[in-house]
Amino acid sequence: MQNFRSYFRTVSRSTVQFIKIGLTLSLIYFITASSHCHAQSLMHPTSQISFVKSQISKKSEPVYTAYKQLITLADSLLLTDHHAVEDFSVPGFYSDKEGQRAMAKKLHADAFAAYCTALAYTLNGEKKYVQKALYFMNAWATINKKYSQFDGPVVLSYAGAGLMIAAELLKNDPFWAENDLNQFKNWTINVYQKATHFLRERPNNIADWARFANLLSANFLDDQKELSFTIALIKNDLFEKIAADGHLIEEVKREEKGLWYTYFSLAPLTASMWCIYNATGENLFTVSKAGKSVRKAIEYLYYYNQHPTEWPWFYNPDVDTLNLAAGVWPSNLLEAMKDIYKTHQFDSYLLMYRPIVYRKNHFAWTFPTLMPVHLNQTNNME
Repeated sequence: MQNFRSYFRTVSRSTVQFIKIGLTLSLIYFITASSHCHAQSLMHPTSQISFVKSQISKKSEPVYTAYKQLITLADSLLLTDHHAVEDFSVPGFYSDKEGQRAMAKKLHADAFAAYCTALAYTLNGEKKYVQKALYFMNAWATINKKYSQFDGPVVLSYAGAGLMIAAELLKNDPFWAENDLNQFKNWTINVYQKATHFLRERPNNIADWARFANLLSANFLDDQKELSFTIALIKNDLFEKIAADGHLIEEVKREEKGLWYTYFSLAPLTASMWCIYNATGENLFTVSKAGKSVRKAIEYLYYYNQHPTEWPWFYNPDVDTLNLAAGVWPSNLLEAMKDIYKTHQFDSYLLMYRPIVYRKNHFAWTFPTLMPVHLNQTNNME
C-alpha cells in the first residue's frame, strides 16, 4: 500500500506538471499566433535596427564607435574560407580538450563570420557583406549532414546560434537565392533542430543553449508551434534553476568553473527572454517568484565576479582574463542587461571594455554595445 501511495503521488505530480505545460503552451500559442508585431528577427528586431541606424547616422556614441569596430571585423573576414565539415564530430571536452576545441572552432569561426557580415549588411546595405554571410551559411547547409560524438549537439547549439541569427537577419533578403534558402531550411530541421531537441529538456546550461537555439530556428522557419513549445519549456522551469539568494543551483556545482557556468547559463537564458519579448511582448525580466528572479541571479554573478575570493561554492573560482580583442565575460551580458534594467550599477566595470564584442565560442550577447536592448522600444529608443 505504501508503494502504491508513493507511485500515485509521483503520477499525480507528473499529471499536474503535464497539465501546467499544456495550459501554458495553449496560452503562448494564442499570443504568438495572434500577434501583429512578430519580429523579422527575434535577436535584432526592426525597431532595434532602426534605432542603431539612426545612431550611426548621427555618429552618436558609443554606438558609432561600436559600428566602426563591426565594419573593421567584417572587412577582415571577407577573404576567409569556410570550415564546414560533413560530420560535425566533437569529442567530449573532458575526454579530449584539444580535439573538442579544434572541431568547435570550425563552426564558431564560420558562425561569427556569418553573423558579423550579415549584421554589417543589415546596417549599411553593402553587397559584399551579404555575399560573404551567405557564403558561410550555404557552405554549412550543403556540406554538413550530421553531428556526432558527445559534444556534437551541445557545441552545435551554442556555436551554431551565430549562423541562425544571421539566417534570421537575411531570411527575407532577395540576395538569398530560393534554392539556397530552402537548403538552409533543410539543414536547420535535419541537423540543427535535431541537436536542440535532444538537449532542450536538460536541467542546466545545456538546455538553456538548446532552447535559445530552438527559438531562433523556430522563428527562422516561421514555425509557431515550435516557438510556443519552446517558450513554454523556458517558462515552466524558470524559477526551479534559481535559488532565493540568486545563485544558479545546477551551475554552482561545477567547482572552479562555477562562475563561468553561471554566466554560461544566464547568457542564453536572458537572450531567450529577449527573444520571447520580441515574439510575444511578454516581459520575463521583471517576473519574480518567492523572492527568486533573473535580475537577482545577474546581480549575484556580478558581485562574485568582482569578489571571486568570496565565492562560497569553491575556493578561488576561475574568472576571465583580460582580452579586449576576443571579449571578456560577463561584460557582454551586463552591457545588455544595464539597458533592460535601466541601471548604472555596472557602469564603472563596463567602461574599460567598451565597445564590447564577445567572439570566443558562443553567441548570445555578441555585439551588446552596438545593438542595445530596451523593453518598450518605441518609447525607449528615441
